[in-house]
Amino acid sequence: MFSKNKPKTPDAGETPEVVPVSAEPVPEQPEQPAQKAEEQPPEAISAEPAKPSPEAVELAAFKDRYVHLMADFDNYRKRQNREREDLVKRANEDLLGDLLPVVDHLELALKKATDKNDPVMTGVKMVYDQFMALFERYDMKPIDAKGQPFDPAFHEALSQMSSATVPAHMVLDQFRRGWMLAGRLLRPSQVIVSSGAPDTEQAESENESVAD
Repeated sequence: MFSKNKPKTPDAGETPEVVPVSAEPVPEQPEQPAQKAEEQPPEAISAEPAKPSPEAVELAAFKDRYVHLMADFDNYRKRQNREREDLVKRANEDLLGDLLPVVDHLELALKKATDKNDPVMTGVKMVYDQFMALFERYDMKPIDAKGQPFDPAFHEALSQMSSATVPAHMVLDQFRRGWMLAGRLLRPSQVIVSSGAPDTEQAESENESVAD
């Protein structure tokens, strides 16, 4: 005889029921709402820029000092070149100034010559042309003051004469030509300055005093 409490054998294809050992219920965890990106605090969105490292700051300072140092050195080099050129010009200034009286006499001889085809005058003209070429090479330029306004910076007044044709304070005649050396005055021009037209009343009074 079979017992009534015999467990029932499951049929083929039927899943057996599994009974848990512990019957205590597992408490459900409350769902956490996901924090949206737009709800984040401003401090988290806009992060502060990273500060440069001490090495980068020091490198930038060295670069700035290098740029200033190169600019100062370039200005120093240019200033030295200008001073050297001025020194060479000043060194030749005394020699060129001593040659000017020789040129003055050559000009006077050419001006007083009556026969331009004279061989002697031809030789004088050749020497004069050589001097002019030498002066041009050293940037020497003559100052022709006749007919120009009197300028005490470039002219040396020897006397003053009245003239009916030349206005007052104008150079009436030039006794000796002046010269410029590299833009600087080497020798002023010796001139005669016009005092303007003669005063008629003064001339008449002078004539009457002479007649008396």
